[in-house]
Amino acid sequence: MEIKSSAFKNEDMISAKYSCDGQDISPPLQWSGAPADTKSYALICDDPDASVGTWVHWVIFNIPATAGGLPENVSGQKEIPGLGKNGKNSWQRLGYGGPCPPSGTHRYYFKLYALDTLLNLKPGATKEELLKAMKGHVLAEAQIMGKYKR
Repeated sequence: MEIKSSAFKNEDMISAKYSCDGQDISPPLQWSGAPADTKSYALICDDPDASVGTWVHWVIFNIPATAGGLPENVSGQKEIPGLGKNGKNSWQRLGYGGPCPPSGTHRYYFKLYALDTLLNLKPGATKEELLKAMKGHVLAEAQIMGKYKR
């Protein structure tokens, strides 16, 4: 399975447009190569370089198996028709929160999981709750990493 973005290449810089310095909207993501028995996808975006420990920027799950990606500027509402459910990020908000490091260059990992089920989680689930619910259901994984500097 492969995930990519038309907004940045793996290990390249993420445009300020997708950060707190710009429009703070989610970048477009595309994926392919998921196993045939995929029932849903989940995506976690986090920053392991934060001084307080890994900072979660986005949790979204129950993305339909028919989806080949996520468009730019995914809504932060609880449930996004045709796109899934938003979880809670480290700002305690639903949806995407873009790169906003206090200083230096940080790495942002967009991790996609193909799952053999729809998850029985409510909107607002945390990264930890999502990881626990996915245990034993991950068919494939892919990731893309972008960097941002302030």
